[in-house]
Amino acid sequence: MPHVTYESRDNVAILRMDDGKANALSYEMLDALDEALTRAEKEAAAVVLTGREGKFCAGFDLKLMMAGVDQARALVSRGGTLLMRLYALPMPLVIASTGHALAGGALVLLTGDYRVSARGPFRIGLNEVQIGMPMPVLAMELARDRLERRYHTAATLFAQIADPEAALTAGWIDELADDALEAAVTRAKALAQLPRDAYAKTKNALREQTIAYIASMSEKDMKRLLPPSA
Repeated sequence: MPHVTYESRDNVAILRMDDGKANALSYEMLDALDEALTRAEKEAAAVVLTGREGKFCAGFDLKLMMAGVDQARALVSRGGTLLMRLYALPMPLVIASTGHALAGGALVLLTGDYRVSARGPFRIGLNEVQIGMPMPVLAMELARDRLERRYHTAATLFAQIADPEAALTAGWIDELADDALEAAVTRAKALAQLPRDAYAKTKNALREQTIAYIASMSEKDMKRLLPPSA
């Protein structure tokens, strides 16, 4: 079973994450997303990233995160590379959140240019501090860029989790819809009409300072987040 399926619709690439479980960011999922994004950059004018019903993305694979310091460090590094690729994607990226989006899954949400969430009893947010993990700089900076300013501290330091309605107010998402995927595809089709070069250059200028700061802090941040390897 592929972790990511690819569908082309009216010049929009629809990437569906589905590992049959919680859509964790495992190596298989990260590699599948990278492969699908490479194809989309060649074939499409915009991308829609979505999940399975009730589950958008549960964040980094906990089995790998708990396997040891070296394993956790490697997965976080690999995942950070994918998140930065999504955030800097030189074409419109619209996200259709189909369910829960926690920790790394919430960060995937923050990388989207436009984000639509399904209605329902879903949990969205960064729960790292709540479960005893320091918040990565990457997470804090993506949240600083995309969330409403007055919600930044609550979302990062207080590990405040939101339902879709509260997520709309805080800035995790831009729209609520009964059918998140169809609403996202409609938005992606509209964005795909914008001149690609102008879109890519403007997006790069808009986000390059955040990207550069995250990159400059990555090594120091990894030492802060994880204890030395044995």
